[in-house]
Amino acid sequence: MHRLTAAAPASAAINHLLAQEPWARTALQRHGGKVAAIDSGAVVLRLQVTPDGYLQPAPDGEEARVTISLKLADVPLMLQNRERAFSYVQIAGDAEFANTISSLSNSLRWEAEHDLEKVVGPVAAVRMVQGAKAALETVKTGQRKLAENVAEFLLDEKPVLVRPHVVEDFSAEVVRLRDDVERAAKRLAKLEQKLGSR
Repeated sequence: MHRLTAAAPASAAINHLLAQEPWARTALQRHGGKVAAIDSGAVVLRLQVTPDGYLQPAPDGEEARVTISLKLADVPLMLQNRERAFSYVQIAGDAEFANTISSLSNSLRWEAEHDLEKVVGPVAAVRMVQGAKAALETVKTGQRKLAENVAEFLLDEKPVLVRPHVVEDFSAEVVRLRDDVERAAKRLAKLEQKLGSR
């Protein structure tokens, strides 16, 4: 019962995207009735393809034709680089079904403008999405500048961190000093031998 609860919102969200993309539903229709299990270790999401190319929570007892195993820690990386998302998962089962799922995960995109224009009109929807993207870019730029400023402070103002070239220079100086000490020790040993032989 818990799995159906998790699968229902997931299938509803994906179906929203599928409703806007007939080609995607056509691709899924070839796999009508098949069940895909997405196993994160903590939660197993089981979805079944309907005959019309949508998804629904899979009935209990229905065997999964493909199982996609992933680590929750990899999810941010997968979202950040959707083209490489499937390189973070392990897939077992029906290769053709898995390939269709992989293709759809790369191609399906939520178009916020499409949904917003139904509520606020096309011009306002475009402006809202552009405003949101600009705000997100401003936040990213601010974060990057903050990180650069903190790094500069820790490197130059209050040297807590050390630049790589400083470490390399220091290491080279330590090696030179060690070599000089060894040469001096050998000279000293030779002098002691000469003095001892007299």
